[in-house]
Amino acid sequence: MMRTIRDHSLISVTTAALFALMASALPVHAQTAADAALNMANMLDGAGGGVSGDDLLAALEDAAEAGQPMAMWQLGTMYENGEGVDRDPVKAFGYFAQIANQHADAAPKGVEADIVAQSFVKVGDYYREGLPDAGIPADADRSHALLLHAATYFGDADAQYRVGLLYMNESGMGVNPLQSARWFSLAARKGHCPAQAQLGDLLFNGVEGIEAQPVEGLMWMVIAQQRCAATGDAAWIGELLNRAVSVAAPEQRAEAFALAESVAPQFAAF
Repeated sequence: MMRTIRDHSLISVTTAALFALMASALPVHAQTAADAALNMANMLDGAGGGVSGDDLLAALEDAAEAGQPMAMWQLGTMYENGEGVDRDPVKAFGYFAQIANQHADAAPKGVEADIVAQSFVKVGDYYREGLPDAGIPADADRSHALLLHAATYFGDADAQYRVGLLYMNESGMGVNPLQSARWFSLAARKGHCPAQAQLGDLLFNGVEGIEAQPVEGLMWMVIAQQRCAATGDAAWIGELLNRAVSVAAPEQRAEAFALAESVAPQFAAF
């Protein structure tokens, strides 16, 4: 169902040196393919590499034309953010769409699964807002379908969190607290701290179909605050937590903080 987003030609070009850097950028233990794409660019553009910006761009373009998802991802983010190139949403969309198009059926746990899943998320964002310069009209249904593919097939935590948010909004997928809690729970258990905070808030307060569970809800918010402390989500998560703490009974607070301390280490690897 998600095989075709937009047609892209594929030109096979051999860039052996860049491919070697790609391989070395992704250690056996560790990081995501998105991290490896960034490392690859940093290695090419590193202080001791002597690689000019033009050479870096050319090498990435050659690798992208040869079908390397990490190169496409790096180029997409560069054009999306205007990093080292002029900002160009149309080119960014093209690279993200090419990844999603060509790798929609990639192994969900494969080495590049995170890049493919996040490409679905990004293309979905473009369809949500529309991109007239690329002939892309706003299409909420298409956006939701792309997001759901990333959330279900790839099990991407950020996509699952976004689906949870859609079920909190009448203009999204319709208000359905049970579905929100389900998707937030899937993402929360993978260490996604905004999802942990949203799940905690739902559980703490209770909503139709979900009985209030203040201890477990407060526990999730405590964990979320710790994990999101240095991020842009810290402020609103802190507000949720402070509001919950202010109305929780002392014994509930004590139990929740103890649970958070015992449970939090399992998310350290995420």
